[in-house]
Amino acid sequence: MGNCLPRVESSLAENRSQLFFESYAWNYSYGEESYEDIYIPDAVAPCHSCNLLDDSSLPFFILASILGIVASGAVLLALCRSLFHWQLCPSWPILAQLAVGSALFSMAVPILAPGLNSAHNPTLCRLGYWVWYSSAFAQALLIGYHACLDPNLGTGHTWGLTLGLSVGLWGAAAVLGLPITLATDTSYGLCTLASSRGLGTLQSTHAAVCFGIFVLLPLGLLGAKGLQKVLYRGPCPWISVLWVWFVFWWPHGVALGFDTLVRSKVLLLPTCLAQQILDLALHLAEALAILHCAVSPLLVALFCHKATHASLPSLPLPARRSSHLDTFEGKSSLPSHLSA
Repeated sequence: MGNCLPRVESSLAENRSQLFFESYAWNYSYGEESYEDIYIPDAVAPCHSCNLLDDSSLPFFILASILGIVASGAVLLALCRSLFHWQLCPSWPILAQLAVGSALFSMAVPILAPGLNSAHNPTLCRLGYWVWYSSAFAQALLIGYHACLDPNLGTGHTWGLTLGLSVGLWGAAAVLGLPITLATDTSYGLCTLASSRGLGTLQSTHAAVCFGIFVLLPLGLLGAKGLQKVLYRGPCPWISVLWVWFVFWWPHGVALGFDTLVRSKVLLLPTCLAQQILDLALHLAEALAILHCAVSPLLVALFCHKATHASLPSLPLPARRSSHLDTFEGKSSLPSHLSA
């Protein structure tokens, strides 16, 4: 998957090649030698990188999108059934929003997939990037919110707080997705970042947001949990299987932040090999982030399964009987319908 294509944005290659050719242009401007006779050392040759996510990776994008939509739809359908009552799974509002975020991301994957005609429409590319990152930001913020307020989600006086914070988190995620939306353009049939220098601030802002949400947020949760263990004060944050979600986005935040430092020339790479490794890391991190849309619904289902089994022993006997009766009614409705 992927072909080796020239990377024209490599700051290392641009700087060295420019200095090299300016030196030779000064020395040979009045001579008979031509540029074809000049030996170009490997140190100043253009740096080439392998693009893993090119047209040949289209099946990967399509498969990930289909799996994400199917898995998210199945989880949403399960959460809407009477079996998953709030008494059995008090966190179902947050879990449903996570499934919705995963479904939105899955729908945006084909828009940004290489090799499709959508890449020739700048408006569609901007919409795809906005949904792509806004849904990811919303999922990350919801997981952090759930980790801090998990014990209170089942109490009646927090429903208004849950609704208000959920709306606020989705609104914040939509706003945080605007920088990448405004900095997106089309190039050679691909949805990519615009090369205009005036958009450098937007690209840097987007990289900072990704680093803060995908990298600093999980590190902050882990640090808070470590302090809670050491100081023995307070139960928050609550560790759950939902934290696995950050495994798919943490490398993307790190790689994108590192690449932004290189592009802004704050950090200079010493060799072309280092630039190639960075490009490879960016592509692998993006592929890992895409896979989250198929795995995130499974994490939601696993969390709800554990929460349901943990809540059953604490419920009164009539509530447990009603939940089992709902299950049996759902299973017996199909045969009775067929016999009719």
